[in-house]
Amino acid sequence: MPEAPATAPAAAHAISPTTYGVTAAGLGTAVPETVVPNSVVAERIGKDDQWIYTRTGIVERRVLRPEERLGHLAAEAARAALADAGVRAEDVDMVLLGTASADDIFPAVAAEVCGIIGAHKAAGLDVGAACTGFLASLQLVASLIESGRVEHVLVIGAEKLSAITDATDKRTAMLFGDAAGAMVLSRTAAPGELGPVVLRTESQRDLLFAERGSCIEMDGHEVFKHAVTRMSEATLQALEAAGTALEEIDLFVYHQANSRIVKSVGQRLGLDAPKVVDCIATYGNVSAASLPLALAAARDDGRLTDGTKVLLSAFGAGFVWGAAVLDWRASAA
Repeated sequence: MPEAPATAPAAAHAISPTTYGVTAAGLGTAVPETVVPNSVVAERIGKDDQWIYTRTGIVERRVLRPEERLGHLAAEAARAALADAGVRAEDVDMVLLGTASADDIFPAVAAEVCGIIGAHKAAGLDVGAACTGFLASLQLVASLIESGRVEHVLVIGAEKLSAITDATDKRTAMLFGDAAGAMVLSRTAAPGELGPVVLRTESQRDLLFAERGSCIEMDGHEVFKHAVTRMSEATLQALEAAGTALEEIDLFVYHQANSRIVKSVGQRLGLDAPKVVDCIATYGNVSAASLPLALAAARDDGRLTDGTKVLLSAFGAGFVWGAAVLDWRASAA
């Protein structure tokens, strides 16, 4: 028998067992130029402005023109986040992009973003978790950073929901808009700022779905009940996982699906209204982009500053939902 080699060949890419921390290093957003006020939608569905506002809290939404690509909007948000973080595109190891409304079946929107911004060494991958896409991406990215496999990652939520919304459907026409939000997550030797991400799934298709080539179908009343219940549960589960008390949270950032949903979660948990972000009035429901847009809105109005302890939570089709605690640092301001 041949003798075994004295030493095994070294691994091509050895991974250190060291656990690193994760910091949110930069934040950026982008919205289309075209604004669609409630009056336009109301005329299409035979209602009035107040009917829409009372049921949703929405005043207007932004939409991409048919010829405008989602990848370009996502790239605009990505560049803003990179500038905020002081990180070069060529130093990004991965781009993860949550979306439910890509222009193409393939390639991934994230791959298009890599090309636009010059992230030439990055892997560009899309994440399909509907409105929970951004939060799910945070979980995946945190795992990679903590293991030492990557150093800088762009997490993007980007949607062109106007392309899959029936403009005459009274159930959905007033709800959805287009937008993109991005966050740079970076490796740090210090303890992580992103706590455990709680993610849950219930196989439920018929209440909220979009078939290939068709528009969004939704049973709004049932989805409302599920969203309030699940985001309330996930809030408490994420707090327990992070070892954090409810009263320690400075800012609650929930998926901006509907103002009534956000308010109902706050009431169920007994939250102080000023601590709960509600920016849906000017954006509508932008699905995977809603969490970074809500964070940016809170930063703009002075509620998100160095040391702010944030609870993030989202709920989307699948059903997929979850929550996490994030300690916001000056590096992300």
